Order: sequence, then C-alpha cells, then structure tokens
Amino acid sequence: MTALRTSVDPAAEDFAEYRDAMLTKLDELETEHAKAIEGGGEKYTERHRKRGKLLARERIELLIDEDSPFLELSPLAAWGSDYKVGASMVTGIGVVEGVECMIIASDPTVKGGSMNPWSVKKGFRAADIAAQNRLPTINLVESGGADLPTQKEIFIPGGRTFRDLTRASKERVPTVALVFGNSTAGGAYLPGMSDYVVMVKEQAKVFLGGPPLVKMATGEESDDESLGGAEMHARTSGLADYLAVDEEDAIRLGRSIIKRLNWNKKGPSPKPSYSEPRYDAEDLLGIVPTDLKVPFDPREVIARVVDGSDFDEFKPLYGSSLVTGWADIHGYPVGILANARGVLFSEESQKATQFIQLANQSDTPLLFLHNTTGYMVGKNYEQNGIIKHGAMMINAVSNSTVPHISVLMGASYGAGHYGMCGRAYDPRFLFAWPSAKSAVMGGQQLAGVLSIVARASAESRGQAYDEDQDAAMRAMVEGQIEAESVPTFLSGMLYDDGIIDPRDTRTVLGMSLSAIHNGPVEGARGYGVFRM
Repeated sequence: MTALRTSVDPAAEDFAEYRDAMLTKLDELETEHAKAIEGGGEKYTERHRKRGKLLARERIELLIDEDSPFLELSPLAAWGSDYKVGASMVTGIGVVEGVECMIIASDPTVKGGSMNPWSVKKGFRAADIAAQNRLPTINLVESGGADLPTQKEIFIPGGRTFRDLTRASKERVPTVALVFGNSTAGGAYLPGMSDYVVMVKEQAKVFLGGPPLVKMATGEESDDESLGGAEMHARTSGLADYLAVDEEDAIRLGRSIIKRLNWNKKGPSPKPSYSEPRYDAEDLLGIVPTDLKVPFDPREVIARVVDGSDFDEFKPLYGSSLVTGWADIHGYPVGILANARGVLFSEESQKATQFIQLANQSDTPLLFLHNTTGYMVGKNYEQNGIIKHGAMMINAVSNSTVPHISVLMGASYGAGHYGMCGRAYDPRFLFAWPSAKSAVMGGQQLAGVLSIVARASAESRGQAYDEDQDAAMRAMVEGQIEAESVPTFLSGMLYDDGIIDPRDTRTVLGMSLSAIHNGPVEGARGYGVFRM
C-alpha cells in the first residue's frame, strides 16, 4: 500500500495554536477581498444600478454554467498601492457551455472601468494564463479606456493587450467581446480585434474618439449613437456581429457563441474515477507552524490533497529535505516536489533534477509545494559543489516543458524560490497560503548581513561603531522585509495568482489541472548543459 499515514493530532496544543493563527490570517484576508468586491464603493455601485446595469461579478455569474465554480485570479492586484484593490478588473477561469474560458470583466464602478497601471499588469497575467493553457477568452467590456493621468505608464506596454488578442486568434483560440458600455479610444480595438463581438443596444459605445474629440480634431458635430452606438456598428460599420437587446441577452449570445465553437481539449483526460483523500482538509489549518523556522512534514499536506491519499514517494532515503513522488489529483497524474526541512542541500538538488527529468519523460505535470529557506551555505557545502548542484535543479526547472503549478505554503526564500519554480520560472499557476512568506532572505538574516558589512566598514576606517544606530537600522530593515514578504503584498504585486484558503487547495489544484489540459501536455526533448 502506498497510501500515506498521518500523525496529525487535531487535539494537540500546537495544532490548535497553528489553526487559530491561520484562521486569523484568513479573516484578515477576507477583509482585503471585500475591498475588491466593493469596487468603487456604494455611491458608484448605486449609480451603476440606477442605469439598469449589472455589476461585473453579476455578469460573470450569469455567463458561467449554473452552479459551476469560478476560479478568480489576482483578486488583490494593486493592494498597497494608490489604486483600488482589484485594479478595476475581475479575471478568472469559468466554465461556459462546458468550456473552460478565461473571463476578463471591467469593473465600471471604479473610475468607469478605466485602466490603471495595475489593471494592465493584471490583464497581461490573465492573457498569459489563457495563452499557456489554450483557453478561449471572453472580455466583458465597459471601460473608459486608459486612466489618463497615468497614461505614461499605460500607453506603451498597453498595446500588448491587442497583440495578445490577435495572436490568440492566429493560434485558433477564440476571443469574444461582450460590450455592455463604453469601449473608447484605444479600448475600441478590444472588440475590434476579437473574433466575435456582441454589443448591447443603446448601451454599448465603441469609437476611437468621442464627440468632443471629433469636434476638436475635425470640427464635425456628432452624437454618441451615430458615432459609435451598438445599432450603428451592427447595421452600418459591421463591427458588431450580434446586437443584444439588453445585458442578459448579450450574455445569452455569448454563451451561444461558446457552445458553437466545437471546442476540444488537446491534453489527456483524467482517470474516469478516483477517491477523495482519506483525511479531512480541515486539518490543513493546523499543520503550518506560526514560526516558519519550525519545519513541518509536507506529506501531511499531500495526504489531504491527492486522490485516496495515495503517494508513491521517489528516492525517500536520499535528500530527505525534499519529498518527491507521484500521485493523482482529481484523476490527473502529477509529480510532486515538496520541501520538508526548509534547506536544500546538494543531495536534494540532484534528486530534484532527476525527478524533473523523469516527469518530462512521462509527460507528467509537476506540483511544487514551497517551504524553503534556500540552498545551504557554508565552506563545506561550497567545496562540495552546492552552486553547481543548485544550478542543475534550476536548469531542470527552467527547461522543463510539462506544466508546473506552485503553491507557497510557508517560506520561499532566496534561490530556493527559483529552484522550486517561483514566478520568474513561469509556472502555469502560482498560489499562496496566508502563512507564506517570500523574499531574498528572512528579515532578521538580511538585517544581520547589513550590520556585519557596516561594522566591518567602520572598523576598516578606524571609526567606532554606533550600536544604537545599528539597532535602529536592524529594526527598520526587519520591519521593511516583513512587510514586503507577506502574501498580501506579494499578491498585490501580482507575484502570485491569489491567496487561497488551505482547505481549498485540492479544489484549486483540480481546477488548474483541468484548465491546463485544454492544451497538450508534453515533456522536454532536451536540456542545456548540466554542470556535473
């Protein structure tokens, strides 16, 4: 039998402590998510409703199949910035007529849905996910275009939005625009470059320049409807493929378009039947210690995530700080790499390299469960080749072509973040638990390094070292690193695709794997030079 056994005791004192700490973090996270859901606030929400319009999330709810889940992505984008949490946009994966689609919805209650720098970055991330996983894209459009005061940060990179649409069409991955309101200036190219366009009668307005700009540029008098109204585009310009009588009709037409795509997944299907994990997902709340220096056994996480808690561990007696092995999640095969004791040594690096190569040979997606402080440092480890062995692991991750998913459970520091497929290594999806932290190193270590360097510099100049100033510097640096390594900050920077409740990990991974299998799953056919 390869089913994992558990040693978690829900009645233990430390379990209760960890659980309470995680629940506190989840409550704090819920408060931040509420800010994204409220959009522009009550005043602008009511103004929008008085116009007879649906909110962005209401449009999404009507669009996706009844009682189907919606995997929202980057909900905390722009957190900690001067812009509204959520970046005036909702993105995520939903099932429409049985087809998994990337859905991107403007939030018109936030400055009329205008795009700020974080909206652009969030849209880019959604486009990357759609392209990598071969997902049709549905844009729910109601936007005033660029937020003009920040145009210098939007105009140049923003053109990529339209490039991505045309490239998706070239790859035979459909794009659909449902236009509910304004889509002006550069935003007019969003429907203009989509494969299918639906416009709502007497609501949709699509033009390169509105009446005031046309008046200034040409002296011509015009009105919104004749210049860019839905009926004009349906009857005269031909930009609209379908004219909807209202928002519900537009959503019905959008669903009908997806139904007629004759869409088929290119990846292998999941196993037709599978078992749920043997252990309760509730236990995941009490597994991660409040002090991330304290290790925990990732097998306890794996046992509550994989089908039947069945896990075939690979090389269990070698490089034991990294757990590797094979399992299924919702019927999809996966290879799992999970940090056990934080530090990655040469043995762990070589073990990971071999395991990643094996996954590529068998076309098996990889799941990385992070809790690492990085690669080991010290004279003996340097002399024994930790750099070249770590480089082997990073080489393997970099050139692996099977889909990767990363989940940051605890620490994810230094080059260990890279070796475990951090954001820069293009995992298809990267999620974080509320307990996660990520930075070049821990705040205490970083402050200590700066202190040692400053002390040595003072001594070399023959100056006395100011201990009070050193203590103040340490406190400031530790506080800064702590603030910049918490998941809300990183999520706001779009360094993950969302912070998830640990209890939802299996569901989120299942939805991600299902989306991934819209495209082919193929391993690498070659690698670069490994320093042996």
